[in-house]
Amino acid sequence: MSMKSSSFLPRTTIALAAVACLLIVVYHPVHVHAQKSAGAFISQDASAKDVGLPLYPGSKPAVDKDKSDSQSANMGLWLGGAGFQLVVVKMQTPDSPEKVAAYYRKALSKFGTVLDCTNPPSQADEKHTPNALSCDDDKPDSGGMLFKAGTKEIQHLVSVKRDGGGTIYSLVYLVAKGKGHEAEL
Repeated sequence: MSMKSSSFLPRTTIALAAVACLLIVVYHPVHVHAQKSAGAFISQDASAKDVGLPLYPGSKPAVDKDKSDSQSANMGLWLGGAGFQLVVVKMQTPDSPEKVAAYYRKALSKFGTVLDCTNPPSQADEKHTPNALSCDDDKPDSGGMLFKAGTKEIQHLVSVKRDGGGTIYSLVYLVAKGKGHEAEL
């Protein structure tokens, strides 16, 4: 998931992500266990609890002056034993990006090694186990920071960027379940 746009949740992006994931699910056959259902959900109601991370103290929902879209989303799609869930919450605080980044590096550590995708390690330095998380092509917005923790199937991401005298940050939870993946949706 690339964090290239500061307007992180336009409806078009969410719709395209859903279509892309559906195509991945359809074109990558999976071994279906007992689950033989299909479905989808999209909601603008998402909270830090849904992401699995605490809110930075004193923060409030981000206000995007140019957009009327919600600054949070909770969506998922599943077909048989494969699918995904994506939860995003965008917040703001008057504190510095460095303070917010330090807070979330600590909070993310409960999910394993925290990757700093702002200055990603070279591929030779990254662990190459089948389930190991990597920065891949994920990069922060220009001037921002991006941190990840978890596994390839269950990821927690935090994007942090200066906004005037304060900070805008996004909390992201991504679960992808497919062939050989046992993540719970």
